[in-house]
Amino acid sequence: MKNPIRLPEPIETYIRGVNAGDPDVFESAFANDAVVKDVGPAIRGLAAIRAWARREIFSVNVLLRVMDVADRDGETIVTVKVDGTFDRTGLPSPLIMQHCFTLADGKIATMTCRLATGG
Repeated sequence: MKNPIRLPEPIETYIRGVNAGDPDVFESAFANDAVVKDVGPAIRGLAAIRAWARREIFSVNVLLRVMDVADRDGETIVTVKVDGTFDRTGLPSPLIMQHCFTLADGKIATMTCRLATGG
Protein backbone atom coordinates (compact mmCIF):
# COMPACT_ATOMS: atom_id res chain seq x y z
CA MET A 1 0.00 0.00 0.00
CA LYS A 2 1.36 3.41 -1.03
CA ASN A 3 2.08 5.88 1.76
CA PRO A 4 0.05 9.09 1.68
CA ILE A 5 1.87 12.15 0.38
CA ARG A 6 3.00 14.38 3.23
CA LEU A 7 3.38 18.08 2.61
CA PRO A 8 5.02 20.74 4.76
CA GLU A 9 2.33 22.56 6.73
CA PRO A 10 2.32 25.88 4.79
CA ILE A 11 2.01 24.00 1.47
CA GLU A 12 -0.78 21.81 2.85
CA THR A 13 -2.52 25.01 4.00
CA TYR A 14 -2.15 26.53 0.51
CA ILE A 15 -3.64 23.43 -1.19
CA ARG A 16 -6.45 23.23 1.39
CA GLY A 17 -7.30 26.92 0.92
CA VAL A 18 -7.40 26.59 -2.88
CA ASN A 19 -9.55 23.44 -2.80
CA ALA A 20 -11.94 24.87 -0.20
CA GLY A 21 -12.31 28.12 -2.15
CA ASP A 22 -11.18 29.91 1.03
CA PRO A 23 -9.00 32.99 0.35
CA ASP A 24 -8.31 33.53 4.07
CA VAL A 25 -6.83 30.03 4.53
CA PHE A 26 -4.92 30.44 1.23
CA GLU A 27 -3.45 33.78 2.31
CA SER A 28 -2.44 32.46 5.74
CA ALA A 29 0.10 30.16 4.04
CA PHE A 30 2.17 33.04 2.61
CA ALA A 31 4.76 35.36 4.15
CA ASN A 32 3.93 39.08 3.91
CA ASP A 33 6.78 39.60 1.42
CA ALA A 34 6.23 36.37 -0.56
CA VAL A 35 6.81 36.22 -4.31
CA VAL A 36 4.70 34.19 -6.76
CA LYS A 37 5.89 33.52 -10.30
CA ASP A 38 3.09 32.45 -12.62
CA VAL A 39 2.48 33.58 -16.20
CA GLY A 40 3.77 37.14 -16.56
CA PRO A 41 5.76 39.26 -14.13
CA ALA A 42 6.46 38.16 -10.56
CA ILE A 43 3.73 38.95 -8.05
CA ARG A 44 5.26 40.48 -4.92
CA GLY A 45 3.72 40.87 -1.49
CA LEU A 46 0.59 39.54 0.14
CA ALA A 47 -1.78 42.21 -1.24
CA ALA A 48 -0.71 41.51 -4.84
CA ILE A 49 -0.84 37.73 -4.24
CA ARG A 50 -4.36 38.12 -2.80
CA ALA A 51 -5.52 40.03 -5.91
CA TRP A 52 -3.87 37.48 -8.24
CA ALA A 53 -5.45 34.53 -6.38
CA ARG A 54 -8.94 36.02 -6.42
CA ARG A 55 -8.65 36.53 -10.20
CA GLU A 56 -6.70 33.40 -11.23
CA ILE A 57 -7.73 30.80 -8.64
CA PHE A 58 -10.93 31.60 -6.76
CA SER A 59 -12.95 33.20 -9.57
CA VAL A 60 -12.45 30.08 -11.75
CA ASN A 61 -12.91 27.45 -9.02
CA VAL A 62 -9.45 25.92 -9.26
CA LEU A 63 -9.02 22.49 -7.67
CA LEU A 64 -5.63 20.89 -7.09
CA ARG A 65 -5.07 17.14 -6.74
CA VAL A 66 -1.61 16.37 -5.39
CA MET A 67 0.09 13.65 -7.41
CA ASP A 68 3.66 13.80 -6.14
CA VAL A 69 6.01 15.78 -3.93
CA ALA A 70 9.80 16.00 -4.09
CA ASP A 71 12.49 18.02 -2.34
CA ARG A 72 15.16 19.28 -4.70
CA ASP A 73 17.82 21.96 -4.27
CA GLY A 74 16.08 23.59 -1.31
CA GLU A 75 12.67 23.61 -2.99
CA THR A 76 9.59 21.51 -2.37
CA ILE A 77 8.15 20.60 -5.76
CA VAL A 78 4.50 19.57 -5.71
CA THR A 79 3.06 18.04 -8.88
CA VAL A 80 -0.67 18.64 -9.14
CA LYS A 81 -3.52 17.90 -11.51
CA VAL A 82 -5.39 21.18 -12.00
CA ASP A 83 -9.12 21.42 -12.64
CA GLY A 84 -11.61 24.28 -12.59
CA THR A 85 -13.80 26.44 -14.78
CA PHE A 86 -10.95 28.41 -16.43
CA ASP A 87 -10.40 28.72 -20.20
CA ARG A 88 -8.49 25.62 -21.31
CA THR A 89 -7.63 26.93 -24.78
CA GLY A 90 -4.08 25.87 -25.63
CA LEU A 91 -3.60 23.94 -22.40
CA PRO A 92 -2.77 20.22 -22.24
CA SER A 93 -5.39 17.80 -20.98
CA PRO A 94 -5.08 16.74 -18.27
CA LEU A 95 -3.41 19.90 -16.97
CA ILE A 96 -0.48 18.79 -14.81
CA MET A 97 1.57 21.52 -13.15
CA GLN A 98 4.45 21.80 -10.75
CA HIS A 99 4.29 24.28 -7.93
CA CYS A 100 7.82 24.90 -6.63
CA PHE A 101 7.96 26.33 -3.12
CA THR A 102 10.60 27.74 -0.82
CA LEU A 103 9.63 28.17 2.81
CA ALA A 104 10.85 30.54 5.51
CA ASP A 105 9.70 30.89 9.12
CA GLY A 106 6.77 28.50 8.60
CA LYS A 107 5.34 30.37 5.58
CA ILE A 108 5.63 30.20 1.79
CA ALA A 109 8.39 32.61 0.74
CA THR A 110 8.31 31.84 -3.00
CA MET A 111 6.08 29.83 -5.29
CA THR A 112 6.72 29.23 -8.97
CA CYS A 113 4.00 27.64 -11.13
CA ARG A 114 4.97 25.83 -14.34
CA LEU A 115 3.68 23.11 -16.61
CA ALA A 116 5.03 19.71 -15.63
CA THR A 117 7.34 18.16 -18.17
CA GLY A 118 7.42 14.49 -18.99
CA GLY A 119 9.82 12.01 -17.63
